[in-house]
Amino acid sequence: MAEMIPLTIGFRVGIVYLTGVIEIAAAVGLLIDQIKSLTAWLLIIFFIAVLPANINAAMNKIDYQTGTNTGNGVQYLWFRVPLQLLFIIWVYFFAVYME
Repeated sequence: MAEMIPLTIGFRVGIVYLTGVIEIAAAVGLLIDQIKSLTAWLLIIFFIAVLPANINAAMNKIDYQTGTNTGNGVQYLWFRVPLQLLFIIWVYFFAVYME
């Protein structure tokens, strides 16, 4: 997954581990009523923040599972961008709107 991050950004492997920790913390935060809404908003910001890495990976045909340049390319974005939007709407609806 570090290959998805542009080369101009340092500590790419560390960033991947950090985002993993953020995702786990967000999952826990969504389960705690007192911080669910805040967690949801931070998770929405996170989804928006990681979208450029997905765009970069698609433009450079990065296959994040193998770390090679044999990925689907730009057509992958036709799946990934709507999926990111679905995640954002899902989190907002269930953790903010329904609160």
